[in-house]
Amino acid sequence: MASDAAFLDVPGPHGTRQMRVSSPLRVLWPASGITKLDLARYVVEVGDAFVRANGDRPVTLQRFADGIDGEQFFSKNPPKGAPDFVRAVPVVYPSGRSHSQLVIDEPAAAVWAVQMNTIVFHPWPSRAENADNPDQLRIDLDPQPGTDFDDAIPAAIELRAVLAEVGLEAFVKTSGNRGLHVFAPIEPAREFLDVRHAVIAAARELERRMPKQVTTAWWKEERGERIFVDFNQANRDRTMAGAYSPRALSHAPVSCPVEWSELESIDPRTLTVLTVPARLASTGDPWQAMSENPGTIDQLFGWWERDLANGLGELPFPPDFPKMPGEPPRVQPSRAKHPEAGA
Repeated sequence: MASDAAFLDVPGPHGTRQMRVSSPLRVLWPASGITKLDLARYVVEVGDAFVRANGDRPVTLQRFADGIDGEQFFSKNPPKGAPDFVRAVPVVYPSGRSHSQLVIDEPAAAVWAVQMNTIVFHPWPSRAENADNPDQLRIDLDPQPGTDFDDAIPAAIELRAVLAEVGLEAFVKTSGNRGLHVFAPIEPAREFLDVRHAVIAAARELERRMPKQVTTAWWKEERGERIFVDFNQANRDRTMAGAYSPRALSHAPVSCPVEWSELESIDPRTLTVLTVPARLASTGDPWQAMSENPGTIDQLFGWWERDLANGLGELPFPPDFPKMPGEPPRVQPSRAKHPEAGA
């Protein structure tokens, strides 16, 4: 029914836009009772910080037609009928194929994405007009079975020290699940493979310092009860939930930027669609100044080359990537064929 809609006035850089939200009472998070209209209001309330973190970047939308318990799909290309203020830019995928991808430039564009049943926003680490060269170094600290959020905290703190040694200022946010995401602004001077190698270099250094707590092992059977540094999130077209993006989990958590000073006391389960707007209004955005002092990955890349010289080579790529130069076999160790002893 045409009347089954709500309208929101959404301020932005080009004035206030009135945005239509159909099926506003559709429940997206059943356990929390949070509706589509609640989500639209959320992205308006956090709009400036959301766009500052995720705007001017190619973005993948994770969409759920019937809430988080229903079917989901990922949307990259601009659909027909998109508003004229929602733009797209050409990007190149790992296959070499080029295609247009959406960009969120203002809060009204985020509301439009919610109207299309988007719950999770996955921005690229590069800007729209320079999509091949990341301006963010991103490191995903992923707790493995037997570990949890509290185990990721000391790893993040030590990672901050590692990055400081190479002249990079680290920022941290909750993943919205059990992990942490550590970002550092960088000059967009190198392409994705170089940035991936810089991430691997930082990850290996962190693993050397915390071998019992941290691992770079790609194969799950080798990780143990440690924090996995997911270096493959640094690849082209590999993204993580953006800052202030909701997550599709039962309590409607948000991937929320936090201050380093509060990291050891924060409970990520309290950072939700219902609570983050008030927190942001009260304490401000910990990431507001992130882009002001970008560093370079030159020293990290030097570490990568040092490790190469010492026999530490390339690490496996995701299974959907083409075979990459220097990559080890994509076979988990327990399935690899080993020559018989003495053969």
